[in-house]
Amino acid sequence: MLSFIVHGGAWDIPDAMVDDHRNGVAQALTIGWDVLNGGGTAVDAVERAIRYLEDDPTFDAGRGSFVNALGEIELDASIMNGTTFRCGAIGAVQNIKNPITLARLVMDKSEHVLITGLGAVRFARENGIAQCRSDDLLVGRELQRWKELQGKNSFSSKDAFVKKLPTGTVGAVAMDSTGTIVAGTSTGGTPNKYPGRLGDSPLIGSGTYADSSVGGVSCTGWGEAIIKTVLAKSIISLMESNGDDPAAAAQAGLQRMKIRADGFGGVIVLNNRGIPAVAYTTPRMARAYRTSDMTDSVADV
Repeated sequence: MLSFIVHGGAWDIPDAMVDDHRNGVAQALTIGWDVLNGGGTAVDAVERAIRYLEDDPTFDAGRGSFVNALGEIELDASIMNGTTFRCGAIGAVQNIKNPITLARLVMDKSEHVLITGLGAVRFARENGIAQCRSDDLLVGRELQRWKELQGKNSFSSKDAFVKKLPTGTVGAVAMDSTGTIVAGTSTGGTPNKYPGRLGDSPLIGSGTYADSSVGGVSCTGWGEAIIKTVLAKSIISLMESNGDDPAAAAQAGLQRMKIRADGFGGVIVLNNRGIPAVAYTTPRMARAYRTSDMTDSVADV
């Protein structure tokens, strides 16, 4: 069984941006699916699909990411192999074009799970990843948004949802021909965030989790609430106890987050049979998926 699912964030996506979001996740799905269908690994499929989304300025990851309170772009990403339980993550890293690739290098070439800030940049340089310029990541709409938010001391990370600002974190989950499930997530965080702030995306168990015997999850939404409820791992645990039903586990996980932490967002899930599920508590969520049992892919917002 081959299965692949991607997301491009859960928020109140305006009508004028729906096509860009749908087209973006559809193309990322095609990239990942082609890897799997050609005999490639789940980790390659996840990395390549997320790289595409990081390069698409439609989304809050890589190019097009939000700007923090100091006018800088700090990026977070993580990836986990559900068979080996190896995982890698980077946080608050600057001037790296594709943070998911750096997270994979942490997984593949270090003994650590999470490396942040200047240490992550040093690790990138030691492993052949060149730094880009800040201007390579900055797009005009985010510079304008940052200028408009200056002086608004009451702005919080939750305001990105309450006030319907964009929050286009990206992620993917894949199952390859060996049954290995891999999950990955990448983000630029929230607008005007405090420097050094980490959300759920680089935290294994919160924004990303994979266990090939159960399934895989990538999350998007209000990071602080996702962290408090360890959402990705909670959904895996719910699947373990509910007969491997990914849709029920996804809904239950989001409901638990709402009750316990007044949180909201969205998740993509695969179970150990490659059955995909999507759930979200925001007006819209960009997502696309395909399995080897399907004659065509699904992409929706």
